[in-house]
Amino acid sequence: MILEHQNRTLESTSGATPTRYATTIVVRLFSLGTVGLVMLFLLNNYLIYWQEWPGLANFFAHNEWFFLEPLRSPLTDVAVVQGWIQLSGLIAFLIIVTGFVLLSPGRRLRTDSKMLSCFAGYIIRACFWGVLLVGLADMVISFLRVEGWLELLVGDTMAKNLGRPSWRGTFIHYPLIIVGFIIALFSRSLGFIWLTLLVVFSEFLIVVTRFIYSYEQVFQGDLVRFWYAALFLYASSYALLHEGHVRVDVFYSQFTRRGKALTNGVGSLLLGLPLCWAILITGMSGRGSSLNSPLLSFEVYQQGYGMYVKYLMVGFLVVFAVSMMIQFCSYLMSSVADLCKEPDLDNFLEQRSTS
Repeated sequence: MILEHQNRTLESTSGATPTRYATTIVVRLFSLGTVGLVMLFLLNNYLIYWQEWPGLANFFAHNEWFFLEPLRSPLTDVAVVQGWIQLSGLIAFLIIVTGFVLLSPGRRLRTDSKMLSCFAGYIIRACFWGVLLVGLADMVISFLRVEGWLELLVGDTMAKNLGRPSWRGTFIHYPLIIVGFIIALFSRSLGFIWLTLLVVFSEFLIVVTRFIYSYEQVFQGDLVRFWYAALFLYASSYALLHEGHVRVDVFYSQFTRRGKALTNGVGSLLLGLPLCWAILITGMSGRGSSLNSPLLSFEVYQQGYGMYVKYLMVGFLVVFAVSMMIQFCSYLMSSVADLCKEPDLDNFLEQRSTS
């Protein structure tokens, strides 16, 4: 009851006008639609290149829609059904997003902005746990393999399977990544400090084993690069989430709140979002694209008995682009909320509690 009363008080003091109402609807449709569209893009990319589904372009060409040239080889009946499923999924997505926005006209931009920030935080947190688990497991497997102990522990057949990148990726790496996503549901601690500490410890271990025990293996350097790449790319979105990026703020620091909101909103719309889309589209536009190709082939280093995680490091760029895009959409909504002078519920409640 108290929270409802506070919400009504906020709404009565927000000074909403038809123009601001329309702006809120448009910005929510754009931001939530963009996040949903990128998730749909990733799902369709998986269906097309991993599961051999036709994709909307081939489906439209098969039906000769939108003046497209017909395919040289018509789609099979199964592929046509898959194409209809993909088209239905796109239509359902548009209906769901539009319905959610139109059926919740009183929902504030800041509420959706915080929801997207939490979603971006969950993705980064889950990927951090996945990287941690995969790094430790693959390091142990590589160590046992290079020392010739793997056959003694798991047998010749399993040892040969673990020496195949596709088998190790499918049955070791991917399950551990799923475990990481499950852990992230219950653990709110992101743990970047611990990942930094592990990178430093790994480097220290290389120095000790090389100069004291004259022991050095390829997998040791692979582990450092694997964790450091994750730390660098994941921390970019995390820093944006917590306003941790260093700005050249000679002018920005002197801006009013409205000026800062306008700068952040325009920057997210014209610079941030196009960059993220460029990474995803250029890297995942075909089977041989720069991101799809290593992921599909489970690409590894050509250095002997190293770690089999090179293809996952390519995937870091996908996580970077997706998490940054979600956070840019959150930034956009928060900036428009400032421009529309939408009250901040957290600050409002804090002021009420201290008054």
